Amino acid sequence: MGAAEAKVHNSDLESIHFHEVGAVDAMVDIVCAAVGAEALGVDEIVCSPLNVGGGTVKCAHGTFPVPAPATLELLKDAPVYSSGMQVELVTPTGAAIVKNLATRFAPFPAMKIEKIGYGAGTRDFAGHANVVRISVGKACASAASGVSTEMNVSSEIITVLEANLDDLNPQVFGYVMDRLLAEGALDVFGMPVQMKKNRPGMVLTVLCVPENSAKLTQLIFSETTTLGVRQRQESRQVLGRRWVNVSTHWGAVRMKVASMNGTITNYAPEYEDCKRIAGEHRVPLKEVMEAAVQAYLRGKS
Repeated sequence: MGAAEAKVHNSDLESIHFHEVGAVDAMVDIVCAAVGAEALGVDEIVCSPLNVGGGTVKCAHGTFPVPAPATLELLKDAPVYSSGMQVELVTPTGAAIVKNLATRFAPFPAMKIEKIGYGAGTRDFAGHANVVRISVGKACASAASGVSTEMNVSSEIITVLEANLDDLNPQVFGYVMDRLLAEGALDVFGMPVQMKKNRPGMVLTVLCVPENSAKLTQLIFSETTTLGVRQRQESRQVLGRRWVNVSTHWGAVRMKVASMNGTITNYAPEYEDCKRIAGEHRVPLKEVMEAAVQAYLRGKS
């Protein structure tokens, strides 16, 4: 919240004064949200797109349109919409809590529901329930049998961005790939091609969720020499996946486990975890990865 306020005010964090955020209310909201999220003990929190409301809100510097400046800054890259209600439905505190706790924003996931909770606000809106709902459960394909199974293959729409590059420094190409992944791309890869005038070049391909396409297109334009970025929508099939923590001699490693119709089809240790452990303990990376796989297999037996 402080960083967002600082950016909006074009100031540094130490100079920020929270005009609209009541100190006690904000602390209660944030602490209780953190404690509650920890108590849930879940692997991830999925949040629906946020209804920000509409109209205006009075701030210390005057009247601003909803969402408030700090709220809008905090909700960058999050899917938002307005149902037309002329009232502020997402505050800076709420935006900060959701943005930090949510693993991803998506429609209601396929899951076997185990617990449900509601939190009601104090204001009543005509035709609109002023409540937040949390559903806790396990990802599954079907709960009809009463047995928890893994998710089926699901279908989703992604955006494919492509750009031809024949005059870009190869060192910059690697940097651009890293930047795109850091900014939310699902995957980034390059393919060597022979371009006009027999110049060797690369086709940069980026896979992303549709709501990130504009941001990543802008990044490609600003960081590369291309004059055009192609864009198309494609449907892809995705296996159900989950994370499993395993213990090795050097520490914990996350294993990504993929499954189809309840049958495990693939598993692999998280590279970044293994890389960190290998560097900290000065052991070969391949040994750490093998130890993680063996720990996972022992846990299955």
